[in-house]
Amino acid sequence: MPNADMIRLDAAQGSEQNIASLTQVIQNNPRDPEAYNVRGSAYGRGGQFELAIADFDQALALNPRFYQAYANRALIHRNLGNREQAIADYNAAVQINPNYDAAYVGRGNIYRQAGMLNEAYADYNRAIQLNSTDARAYHNRGLIQQRRGNHVEAIEDFSRSISISPRSPEPYNGRGLSYFAVGDQDNAFTDFNRAIQLDENVAESWANQALIYEQRGENDRAARSYARAAQLDPNYQPAKDGLSRTRGI
Repeated sequence: MPNADMIRLDAAQGSEQNIASLTQVIQNNPRDPEAYNVRGSAYGRGGQFELAIADFDQALALNPRFYQAYANRALIHRNLGNREQAIADYNAAVQINPNYDAAYVGRGNIYRQAGMLNEAYADYNRAIQLNSTDARAYHNRGLIQQRRGNHVEAIEDFSRSISISPRSPEPYNGRGLSYFAVGDQDNAFTDFNRAIQLDENVAESWANQALIYEQRGENDRAARSYARAAQLDPNYQPAKDGLSRTRGI
């Protein structure tokens, strides 16, 4: 979820067959902005970002108040690294529909990754006030609470995120780190293990598990978990640091 605003590519969405089907819908309804919005989303999922932007542009030309198309185009700009354009599109979306929670979450993610924590926190709060069912709003607000040292509040936010999206490993890692920070190693260990069960290919989960082993003095187990994390992500600094501390002890 730390990269929740990065598009997860889906080859089926961008397949020639699917695009041809969506193009036929556009040919049958050339003045329908939703048709362009749907195909633009498929292009985006398929990694064809420039074609996606062209479709969202057309959708907005046909309906300048199509706030969902603004948010969808913002996500493409986010993936292309066009931060200012992404924020401008999210701004347009919430100006048209001040109750569109997804746009607050998306804009908040950009703010958070830019280090603008107050602005990000305000956006996540706004989404939550709108009764958002987007787990990212709670998870990412939890990350800010955690960074500020408000671990009890962070645990509450991560727990809410888990209740909405129980099969995402990220909030378990987040909550586990806050449990660890308040001295609750047992619950931290349970959360880190659950994150590994959900997705064994996340380096952070293994490094977090190793941290508990290390604290318990089980350095052989810690070194194995740190090694697994480093294997998954050779550039993950906590894994490299952990290995240097525990290997050969």
